Amino acid sequence: MTTHIRTAGSSALLVCLDTPKHVTALYHDLQADPPEGFIEAIPAAETVMVVFDPSRAAATTLGPRLRAAAERASMSARAIDDPSMRQNPVVVTIPVVYDGPDLHETARRVGFGVDEVVRRHVAGEYVVAFCGFAPGFAYLSGLDSALILPRRSLPRTRIPAGSVAVSDRYTCVYPHESPGGWHLLGRTSTVMWDLEREPPALLTPGTRVRFEQVTT
Repeated sequence: MTTHIRTAGSSALLVCLDTPKHVTALYHDLQADPPEGFIEAIPAAETVMVVFDPSRAAATTLGPRLRAAAERASMSARAIDDPSMRQNPVVVTIPVVYDGPDLHETARRVGFGVDEVVRRHVAGEYVVAFCGFAPGFAYLSGLDSALILPRRSLPRTRIPAGSVAVSDRYTCVYPHESPGGWHLLGRTSTVMWDLEREPPALLTPGTRVRFEQVTT
């Protein structure tokens, strides 16, 4: 694994990694064993932003600690795919009605029938790689490579909350009504973001997810 660490202002370091699986593993390592001065870790597709308190830690001393953590992440990243090594076997199951407006077009573009697209999407073993774009919006890695498509050339101005979609190598559930350019395969009644819940986001980095086809 190749690890690059860059400064991001006076109180953050950006750890650049190879894959979303390494990001997830490093994020959990930092949550379990935070270094001195650690404030928070913010995962993205292939990076983790580590925010620290400069009165308690320096970038020159924190950098080697993060590099060592990244090496441990490289060793443990395979646990993402190895059921025998999963520390948290709990899986969030999300029921989906597969009647999205892009389902048939997606099937045509990937060269499958609609039933096969649904079967492959349901069969996926997903992990929240990172969150972003909007509160509660989780990017789920693990999408079948045959379902990978670029974003729509013309994004929609309004996508209903609960829409289940794919784009690039990820799948997602829109937590709120919002604009978006992902391909809509279906919908769920599961609430992704609830301020009365702790934490408000149903899906957080590292959470394992599966989709279940339902009819209503």
